[in-house]
Amino acid sequence: MTGESLVPGASIPIESVPNLRDVGGWACKAGGRVRYGALYRSTGLGKLADADLPALAALGLRTVFDLRTADERADQPDRVPSAAEHVVADVMADAPEAKPAQLMAALSDPDAAGEMLSDGQGEAIFQQAYRGFVALPSARAAYQRFFVELAAKRRRPALVHCTTGKDRTGWACAALLMLLGVSDEDVMREYLLTNEQLLPALQPVFDRFRSKGGDPQLLLPVLGVRAEYLSASLDEMHTRFGTVEQYFADGLGLGPDVQSSLRDALIEHG
Repeated sequence: MTGESLVPGASIPIESVPNLRDVGGWACKAGGRVRYGALYRSTGLGKLADADLPALAALGLRTVFDLRTADERADQPDRVPSAAEHVVADVMADAPEAKPAQLMAALSDPDAAGEMLSDGQGEAIFQQAYRGFVALPSARAAYQRFFVELAAKRRRPALVHCTTGKDRTGWACAALLMLLGVSDEDVMREYLLTNEQLLPALQPVFDRFRSKGGDPQLLLPVLGVRAEYLSASLDEMHTRFGTVEQYFADGLGLGPDVQSSLRDALIEHG
């Protein structure tokens, strides 16, 4: 579906699964490009409509990687195509506080949201969470499993998601693209596509917030993504490990063999 347009980052129009796109197509600095049709990213699949199930199944998914917490999975279980296996990799299991989740819960209360989000508090909470994607033991274990499994041919095509497909999923895809040699500019460009592909689907949330007297602009740090968020993960990675290769090796325990397997599987030439 996505390969027809051959435009990196093009949205795949399945209405009940917003922020769905192929991670492939981006040019690699050493030559070639990231393979189309190997890895997709999206929001959670709990709201997948019956009418949209055939379109999602047409992607040929063999694996759906779910990066959400146990509470998130219980609240909205994935609807997974019958041919795909559901694999859990809980990034935030060790997080002492689920502050981003608390922010999401506050979106129905303008007063509470204003108190939590004023003076850059929302941005600070998300930047701290993004550092946790690199530092938390549960995050390192979850991303280790994701990348090991993704390297196996039997797991692809695969889809990776969290709840809104922007934060935990955003780091998973950014780290992978960096390992594959995609430029920093394109890694950031792919990450920021979420603002174009997710926010329109969340317009009802903005509208309800406005109807209760809230300022919709207050919600943008929570419902969208910002370059500063991904930069916080990158800073944590560089501080702790130096390079993306060392992050994979020392942070995730994935040495040159696994890294080479990922490159061989996900970079296409010609």
